[in-house]
Amino acid sequence: MRRQKPSHSKPFTQAPRGKPRHSGRSADTARILIFGLHAVEAALGNPDRPVLRLLATDNAAHRLAPLIAKRKLTPEPATPKDLDRLLGPDTVHQGVALEAGPLEPIGLDDVDTNGTLLVLDQVTDPHNVGAALRSAAAFGASGLVLTERHSPPLSGVLAKAQRALDLVPIVLVKNLSQAAHTELGERGVLRIGLAEDGDEPLEATRLTQPLALVLGAEGKGLRHLTRERCDRICRISTTSALASLNVSNAAAIAMHWASLKARGTE
Repeated sequence: MRRQKPSHSKPFTQAPRGKPRHSGRSADTARILIFGLHAVEAALGNPDRPVLRLLATDNAAHRLAPLIAKRKLTPEPATPKDLDRLLGPDTVHQGVALEAGPLEPIGLDDVDTNGTLLVLDQVTDPHNVGAALRSAAAFGASGLVLTERHSPPLSGVLAKAQRALDLVPIVLVKNLSQAAHTELGERGVLRIGLAEDGDEPLEATRLTQPLALVLGAEGKGLRHLTRERCDRICRISTTSALASLNVSNAAAIAMHWASLKARGTE
């Protein structure tokens, strides 16, 4: 069930960090397999993540014992070969696989906007979204905002960003330009768009929180209406003739600068 869109006067509520829920859609409601010790640990540690079945070797079950006990789970014994057959021989599963359900939908009113949001405008490549999600987790982003259409299913991103899915709240919005205007701009969030033709370098820009860093898809970049909703359009300075950056690399650099400036260490 999708949450009703909040009224403009409704205050933001702060969601617990490290325990996100995600805005969902029908394509993301299927059961998913989470594997690897860190990813499974993050999923088990997220009380909002439905857990359906846990397969683990004796060693993996021992390492996850506190969370298994807290969840009151009984792991199904498995050998590395069992997991290879389930996940594929080249999968780095570290002796554990978790069958889980999707996280409940959330809206922007569920996310702490006092920090930094990473916003992707119709970025459809799952590898780029997965890498951007990992950067968002690494630099402590309050959330990742994606367009409801023209973005990959969350289960697809899972293959490269499993742990981050349970560490960073993800919100899907129907109309990004409208959300940027009414749900971010009118609430005092500084919206910085990133583009090669930006007016000023990001590293020279005063970045204050609450902040939203907005990046467009490779090739197309930011859409016209999205650009119009940004307070500033900045560029990431490069020293090479190869000035174009992959969107996931640009997201990592932008999050790094935002993190430094938020701490006053730039």
